[in-house]
Amino acid sequence: MKYLLVFALAFVVYLLWRKAKGAKTGPTKSGAPPTAAQQDMVRCPVCSVHLPAGDAVQGRLALYCSAEHRDQQES
Repeated sequence: MKYLLVFALAFVVYLLWRKAKGAKTGPTKSGAPPTAAQQDMVRCPVCSVHLPAGDAVQGRLALYCSAEHRDQQES
């Protein structure tokens, strides 16, 4: 019975420590709203490379990683 009480006390201390640590670090990335630095990722249909939507080349059919892949796919 004594060991159960010690275990329960250690568990409560651990939970309090974890809660205090989480309050200092702020919200996690998964729960944080998107910021200006975060962008949607798109996949090039030719080579399957993932890249930020802002860096992609716009084509008639899709977004591509380069003008060469756009020309190759849409010609």
